[in-house]
Amino acid sequence: MTDTPSPALPPALRPAATVVVMRDSSDGIEVLLLRRAERGDHSSGAWVFPGGVLDAQDSECHPHCAGLDDEAASRAMGMAAGALDYHVAAIRECFEEAGLLLAYGANNRPVELTGETGEAMRAWRTRLHRGENTMAEFCRHFGLTLATDRLAYFTRWVTPAIRAKRWDTRFFFALAPGAQESAHDEVELVEQLWLKPAEAIARSESLKLLAPTRITLETLTGFATTADMLAHARTPRQEALAVPRIADGPQGMMPVAPDHFAWAEVGKLDPQGHGHASYAIVPGRPVRLSSRVIRVSANNSGMMTGPGTNTYLVGGGTRNEWAVIDPGPAITTHVDAILAAAPGPIRWILTTHTHADHSPAAVELRARTGAPVLGRIADFTQSQDPSFAPDRQPVHGERLAIGDAATLQVIHTPGHASNHLCFLLEEERMLFTGDHVMQTSTVVIGPPDGDMSAYLASLRALLPVALDWLAPGHGFLMAHPHRAIEGIIAHRLRREAKVLERLSALAPVDTDALLASVYEDVGPALHPVARRSLTAHLLKLQRDGLIRITDDRWSPTGTAPASSAP
Repeated sequence: MTDTPSPALPPALRPAATVVVMRDSSDGIEVLLLRRAERGDHSSGAWVFPGGVLDAQDSECHPHCAGLDDEAASRAMGMAAGALDYHVAAIRECFEEAGLLLAYGANNRPVELTGETGEAMRAWRTRLHRGENTMAEFCRHFGLTLATDRLAYFTRWVTPAIRAKRWDTRFFFALAPGAQESAHDEVELVEQLWLKPAEAIARSESLKLLAPTRITLETLTGFATTADMLAHARTPRQEALAVPRIADGPQGMMPVAPDHFAWAEVGKLDPQGHGHASYAIVPGRPVRLSSRVIRVSANNSGMMTGPGTNTYLVGGGTRNEWAVIDPGPAITTHVDAILAAAPGPIRWILTTHTHADHSPAAVELRARTGAPVLGRIADFTQSQDPSFAPDRQPVHGERLAIGDAATLQVIHTPGHASNHLCFLLEEERMLFTGDHVMQTSTVVIGPPDGDMSAYLASLRALLPVALDWLAPGHGFLMAHPHRAIEGIIAHRLRREAKVLERLSALAPVDTDALLASVYEDVGPALHPVARRSLTAHLLKLQRDGLIRITDDRWSPTGTAPASSAP
């Protein structure tokens, strides 16, 4: 008998601290980035913020910390104890790596590192780096107090388990000391740049940016001044632990951060972090989402279709029979890919709706498989698939047995289209949403077949349904379905309130003038599409008795809106 080897445990986490040093310029925030030396590991050559691992002696600096004790620091960072050590490490590493010392000297004045005293302090930088002296000894020797009160704790990143070296890193923000100049240590860090966050991101092809660095830079682009950023960082909030997930794709293995569209799907398909899942949707490549579900995406990416239309194969079990949900556009190579991906015979073809990117391939797929087509005819034929001829129109609440492995419940969800259906895979609480919920963009509601009132009602009808996953017609699997649905409802209600507010200010006003005001946050290229949704909002508000139209101009009726809470 041969013993089965136990799986290797991931490398132990090393506590670390990073400080994002910022300064204001005439046209925005600049941040200090340092380039790591080439050492043959994952972070070699990367541009990073100053930071490193905690030292065992960092706790000796607690008596030398300004305006903060360990209890308060730990409470703010959600730790039982020891949070002040991260503050000390952030200041120590900033001094060792960047030559910037966040500290107070005599009379509680910020250290300037000038004159003989400044030279003497800088001489200790190498001694600290080599471990010849501790930060506490440095503080006692020069009578310093560390400016822990100037650090704003922001977030926490943990290295994925697949990496050979792993860190549990706390990120802080700090304003650069005004009377000091940064100087990289020329040992671990070989180059430095002060860059605006947007500029650093734009240069990401030449500047190697790890996921935590890039995402932090993206956060900074939303703030005009360092004061704004520091105020945001100090705002009490529920901290989200950020652990990048490793995934494969066209550019090789890469970390996937929580804000990436693929984040939830990568976690579902590759929970151990071995890099088996993909961060990209590749046309024609089948993706096994579960034992019952396979996704094949069409090669029709674009402004309205995102990475392409998703076709789902649902089934399996002992009979190995499969249903196709949304055969997609009439592209023969896509039909070929669907047939190649099917592990067994295709017995059913289901459509969520009949727009040109979702149903036309049903004709060829039915001819090649003999499977019946199930879907509904739209109330208005404009902009619908003219080839669509279903063998049967399923009804709301109907349950379809897909072989002996899967049960799909039919849910009528008008709004984007009058004939729109969602299909709930009951065994996995996975909802195939078509275009009712999209991941990569806002759903367009285009009258007359699109109806904003019906859309909001259909979204609200899904809130009581037990759901674990959304499988959209465009994009990756989506976790937290009810949160996503509530977010869409809130977005639509905010847009509706904006329509009312702008209409009240501009009335009487025609639709085109209102469009420019209500959708000033949308680029002109998207205005023709936005006009369709604006029209849907206006028609809903008209039916609600809140606005009226006279001679092609809209005006409020003066009637107070009723509560529109979900």
